[in-house]
Parts: sequence; C-alpha cells; structure tokens
Amino acid sequence: MKVAIIFGSKSDVDKMKGAANALKEFGVEYSAHILSAHRVPEKLVEVIDKLEDEGYECIIAGAGLAAHLPGVIASHTTLPVIGVPINAALNGMDSLLAIVQMPKSIPVATVGINNSYNAGMLAVQMLSLKYPEIKEKLNLYRKNMKSKFISENEEGVEL
Repeated sequence: MKVAIIFGSKSDVDKMKGAANALKEFGVEYSAHILSAHRVPEKLVEVIDKLEDEGYECIIAGAGLAAHLPGVIASHTTLPVIGVPINAALNGMDSLLAIVQMPKSIPVATVGINNSYNAGMLAVQMLSLKYPEIKEKLNLYRKNMKSKFISENEEGVEL
C-alpha cells in the first residue's frame, strides 16, 4: 500500500508534512514529489505513469494560486486524487474553489485549506477498505481519540 504526495513548490513542504505524518501513523508507505502542472507538465505525467506502474493506490496533491495540480493529476490517472488547497492568496479560498470545482467525471476529493493531515487521513480511510490491518488501526485510532477527548473534557472548562 503506497500513497504519493505531490505539490508544486518547495515553499509548500511545511504545509504538506501533515499528510506524511498521518500516513506514518498508520504505517503507510509514501513518496513525496515537487512537480508543477505548468512548469514541468511532461515530467508530471511521467511521474504519474510511474506511480501507477509501481502500485500506488492514491495521490494527495497540494496546490495554491491557480491550484490546477490536483485536477491535472486527476485528468491523467484513475487513481483517487485528494486535493489540498494551499493558502497562497485570498486566504486560500481561490485554491479551494479551483480544486473543488472539477468538471463532471474527473473528481478530486478536497479537504480544508492547508489541512494536509486530513488528506492523509482520507487516504488511510480509502486504504482501510482493502487492507484489514489498516482498518483495525483506524478503528483503534478513533477509539483512542474519543477516549482522550472525553477524559480531557469531562470535568468541564473554566471560562
């Protein structure tokens, strides 16, 4: 089970680390790539083809400004693509709308602005449909999350 993380600029590294962190928590192998839909489109297609050949099962794609990267990736593969809008201008709303408004038949699942961790978690959920060991880890993760929340908040809060 492998997931690729692709984003368009070195300046996005910190914003995309959350996806890698989520995948690491569940023992999911991943690779990360800096590629551009506009500056190196041929290289992007080459990498997408290689990822398919190597058995990757999902692609997480972060993009800001024009935010075409997730959609361009989705147009070149049938692998599920999860878009991460990156706050580069207009508080990231431009990126969010560009990624979520894909044309019919070329979907890109989309998470919140700068929320690459949730993209990693969505990839984990997708993989849990096929891999029982991931489903087991995910169920335990959720159980522990709930217990921790309850124990941290059951006494109420002082305002």
